[in-house]
Amino acid sequence: MSMKVGIIINPVAGPAWRRMSPTQVETSTRAVVEHHAADAWVVYSKGPGHAHDLAHEAMAQGAHVVVAWGGDGTVNEVASAVLYGRAVLGIVPVGSGNGLARELGIPADLDDALNVALGGDERSLDVGEVNGRLFFNVAGIGFDAHVAERFANAPMAVRGLTAYAAATLGELFHYVPPRCTVRTGDTVLEDGKALFIAIANTRQWGSGARVAPKALMDDDRLDLVFVGARHPVTVAANLWRLFWGDISDLGGVGHHLVERATIHADPAAPVHVDGEPMGHHETITIAVRSRALRVRVPARR
Repeated sequence: MSMKVGIIINPVAGPAWRRMSPTQVETSTRAVVEHHAADAWVVYSKGPGHAHDLAHEAMAQGAHVVVAWGGDGTVNEVASAVLYGRAVLGIVPVGSGNGLARELGIPADLDDALNVALGGDERSLDVGEVNGRLFFNVAGIGFDAHVAERFANAPMAVRGLTAYAAATLGELFHYVPPRCTVRTGDTVLEDGKALFIAIANTRQWGSGARVAPKALMDDDRLDLVFVGARHPVTVAANLWRLFWGDISDLGGVGHHLVERATIHADPAAPVHVDGEPMGHHETITIAVRSRALRVRVPARR
């Protein structure tokens, strides 16, 4: 029996120069699909949440592999649907940051990535949960979520690391950090004004920006990184540490490994999951689901 594959494409993911027409997609995928003797079909998402629905439809049609062709937001929607199901997740990374794909070593080349999705090894990853929403890479509370909110509302043509960096610097001098109290059970881990709190399943937001350099994707825990409020000039002067150093070298940065935690923000703080805004919340509960997602990764040599 041939392998059944559903390929779900977000046609507006990532920089405009990387987007492909349906004809280009068909040409690009045909050889790879034939090489793996797969029975594959391609569908396009039409807006937020649609990729999740399409993934459910693919599984209902008996898909063994469901491929998310897009950025971390598309991966989040598809992965949330295949969780605990019979299908395994494949990733073709064409987004702005592609944090999860980078951490898994999935190549940026489209043909190579599709080959991994159809013929790579399987790996089981932890999954994070924030107020009932699942995430697979990094969730955040505070400034990073504020920027994600602004970025999500930017014109579709404005994508990529340069645009994100510009949005970050533009908002840095206007953002007012909330006071956040972080607890696990009765223990207070952090209490103070937070520039942001990253809840990391992997090391990076995307584009190589490592917010939690020691994070592991299958250690049954999440890395909670608390970055205290500081002057915007200090923040701007230390952004390089995300790419070349370790932000924990800065003062006012707390790092905790947690299975569950509760965060109270005053006032309500913006929250994102895998770069997708999910509104402002006063109480944020986080938890880990141990090794709940199966994903295709490059084969070991």
